[in-house]
Amino acid sequence: MPAPLLQLVEVSKRFGAPDGEAALTVLRDVSLTVERGQSLAVVGPSGSGKSTLLHLMGTLDRPTSGRVLLDGTDLATLQEEQLAAVRNRRIGFVFQQHYLLPQCTVWENVLLPTLARTSAGAPAATTETAGESVEARALRLLRRVGLGERLGHRPGQLSGGERQRVAVVRALINRPQLLLADEPTGALDHAAAAALGQLLVELNREEGVTLIVVTHALDLARRMSRVLRLAEGRLIEEGA
Repeated sequence: MPAPLLQLVEVSKRFGAPDGEAALTVLRDVSLTVERGQSLAVVGPSGSGKSTLLHLMGTLDRPTSGRVLLDGTDLATLQEEQLAAVRNRRIGFVFQQHYLLPQCTVWENVLLPTLARTSAGAPAATTETAGESVEARALRLLRRVGLGERLGHRPGQLSGGERQRVAVVRALINRPQLLLADEPTGALDHAAAAALGQLLVELNREEGVTLIVVTHALDLARRMSRVLRLAEGRLIEEGA
């Protein structure tokens, strides 16, 4: 039986304080198992550590104690270069701000992660495991999210919802196993937020990617198959 895609085992995170004050404990012995293809939301008040938790899952930070395992591999055993490869090839990120390059077109922004693979010494990404070229995948996904006619547009020529959809396609271009979204609808109006939330759920199913969303938006959280609440450093499954 394959290992779960993601496991957190008694993970804690503390941040040092100046002037000898006590360290700030953000996460306390958090344990979590996420199976392949699941969708999961983490909710909680501002400052509860939701983004910190997501950063640990995405190898953007390391826990003070405990273990984070991706596909059975303890991420603490990897060197920085290996972690960079994990972030590029196996994890996709969507943030509240789209972080698209303003001077680049939609097409160029989507293909940027594939250039990182090539520059790291990997073969040029002209084919994928499903026999689909990167260019064909980019075009298919952009059409899927309703942006097939926007390939030559720059971010400044797009609406907020359109920019976020470009960011989602960019996050998916390298076929990640895990898609992490940090307040992805936080900068959008209600209609655009609802559309993006529905799109994430559909792509979770269509692409087979495991989806973890950190959000204040309960409407978005309820679209996920699991909802967990983070409070006082501890993670509790809603309804448990």
